[in-house]
Amino acid sequence: MRHDRRFQRPYPRLHEYEYEVILLSMRIGERGQVTIPKPIRDQFGLGPDTEVEFRVVKGAILLKKTPKKLDLARWKGRCRDSFTGLGYSSVDKFMEDVRGR
Repeated sequence: MRHDRRFQRPYPRLHEYEYEVILLSMRIGERGQVTIPKPIRDQFGLGPDTEVEFRVVKGAILLKKTPKKLDLARWKGRCRDSFTGLGYSSVDKFMEDVRGR
């Protein structure tokens, strides 16, 4: 992997809660945009249309990839046959039985 001269040293693998200055400097464009270096985009799976969050933590700006939202609607009704086969009319009835109510 070719290293950009703006990096302080060969790009390290970052772990959760590990904060480190990777670039010496980056300029914000007139529309408020910055370019995230390709090694960072690749490591964290940041591509076009990836949603990110900005947070202020102890006076620093933190950019974090937004977790994917789970589409629970597509799972609705998938276990109906299984619960019917076990003698339950609904998941709620099954849960009541499991919890001993």
